[in-house]
Formats: sequence, structure tokens, C-alpha cells
Amino acid sequence: MILLISLIVGVVYVRYVPVTGVQSTILTDLHTQSIKVVDIREYNQSYNYPIPKSINIPIAYLKRNYQEIGSKKVHVIASDHLEKNMGIRLLRKRGFKVMSYTIINGNGKRQQKSA
Repeated sequence: MILLISLIVGVVYVRYVPVTGVQSTILTDLHTQSIKVVDIREYNQSYNYPIPKSINIPIAYLKRNYQEIGSKKVHVIASDHLEKNMGIRLLRKRGFKVMSYTIINGNGKRQQKSA
């Protein structure tokens, strides 16, 4: 019973508890010379609304293809908060320093920060 409860708490934490220490940033404010932009949105979203000079590795493929990123300082582009939380935690686990993130919804617009 304790094992099952701890498993459920772990899954909820990884997906829904906000990541600390990472700021939301507008893409135009980035210094892309020193930071790699990693787009973890699905291929169909990133194809319809591409981000120039970004590396597109969907969240489902991030665990096995993170070596393509190269640089250790990254900016994450996600489609929602769940994707952002999971992606940032996975990248941190692999040794990357996630400097900032941007959430872009399904119509290509930047999502506003919630109060």
C-alpha cells in the first residue's frame, strides 16, 4: 500500500508540481549565441509554428535523444505546463542548466503568465 501511494505521489510531483528556479521568458529577449533553444512540442505543433534556430525534440523522444542538444545551457519551448515541468526535470537530470522557458499554445501564440 505504501509503495503504491509513493508511486502515485511521485507521478503527480513530476507532472504537476511547478519547477522552481526557471523564469518564463519571451523568445525575443534571449541571447541565442550562448543558449540553445530546445523545442519539446510535438512535431505537428512545431511544424505548423516553427521557432527559428531551435532544436526540435518532442518530449516523448527527449530521454533518448538529449545528446543532440550539445550545449549545457538551454531554453525550453513547451506547449503547456505539464510538458514544461516534465521536460525541465528530465533535462536537469541529464545535467543541463535550464535557464528559461516559453509556453506556446496550439495556435502559435505565447501563453500569458497566470497570476
